Amino acid sequence: MVPKPEEVNLLTGEPTAQQIEAEKPSSALDEPVSHWRPRLTLNVMVDNFVFDGSSLPADVHRYMKMVQLGKTVHYLPILFIDQLSNRVKDLMVINRSTTELPLTVSYDKVSLGRLRFWIHMQDAVYSLQQFGFSEKDADEVKGIFVDTNLYFLALTFFVAAFHLLFDFLAFKNDISFWKKKKSMIGMSTKLWKVKKALKMTVVWRGLRPELQFGTYSESERKTEEYDTQAMKYLSYLLYPLCVGGAVYSLLNIKYKSWYSWLINSFVNGVYAFGFLFMLPQLFVNYKMKSVAHLPWKAFTYKAFNTFIDDVFAFIITMPTSHRLACFRDDVVFLVYLYQRWLYPVDKSRVNEFGESYGEEPTQKPHAD
Repeated sequence: MVPKPEEVNLLTGEPTAQQIEAEKPSSALDEPVSHWRPRLTLNVMVDNFVFDGSSLPADVHRYMKMVQLGKTVHYLPILFIDQLSNRVKDLMVINRSTTELPLTVSYDKVSLGRLRFWIHMQDAVYSLQQFGFSEKDADEVKGIFVDTNLYFLALTFFVAAFHLLFDFLAFKNDISFWKKKKSMIGMSTKLWKVKKALKMTVVWRGLRPELQFGTYSESERKTEEYDTQAMKYLSYLLYPLCVGGAVYSLLNIKYKSWYSWLINSFVNGVYAFGFLFMLPQLFVNYKMKSVAHLPWKAFTYKAFNTFIDDVFAFIITMPTSHRLACFRDDVVFLVYLYQRWLYPVDKSRVNEFGESYGEEPTQKPHAD
């Protein structure tokens, strides 16, 4: 396999502790080298199961060795060599200076059902490589099944179905909310991307919710003022943190190249900006002492999806910064919930549809 590129400190040029060779030409870095698998896992089926000779399972049949004893055919204990537990991150490079290599042999018993499951998973990973998936991509798929408890993984698949349902409900309520919205009172324009004195029409296929904003009222003017004030204060914190984080990573973290460091710094900046654009709405709520203008139904469905994303954050291998980005939404939503408790509904205030409970509904005159 082609070895991973060496990571160095970009300022000092100091290499990592695990170095392939002392000096190698650049062309040698693209050539495959021998790697050692330090673990060998053996599984033996222990179930005393009697198979029907005329209909042997195809997945198990290729692992069976038959022995004729009299008139009956017996099969030897089924030995299964687990290839799924061998991860790319565990491979060790074999170079000229290598004299000894570790080897751990693990033995475990396995039931027939679990054996057939592992056989199917191993064949599925092999099929991915036949379709052109790289070794790294196939290794990520293996990690989902190997590094996660099977019962927890089954629960995750079940919860993923609810994730799709909540996505649909959140989108549906978003459309309904903006279709009935009459003003931008209490709404952060930094979050909702709507500027003042703007008349806009949102068109989505057959749906035509119209958002029309002409002149600003006093409440809308205050909302814009609080929104701008919040962004001003947050920018004082955001820019130093982004620059400081980039400098810190340059001094203390090893990268493959300057391009790798630049991409990593930009990605962290995107995560920081995404978090920043959610905070002005909290400040507007605090200043106006109200949360009645927010689309709480859509927020609730999105919060459910956020908690589901937290589950996937522990299962799927991902960078630490992206994992933290999954939890930032939880923090913001918990603050929203606290504000909802802190500012109870006042029926004289304008709700999320631009209406007030104190207003008497206009009724059509009766025919009588």
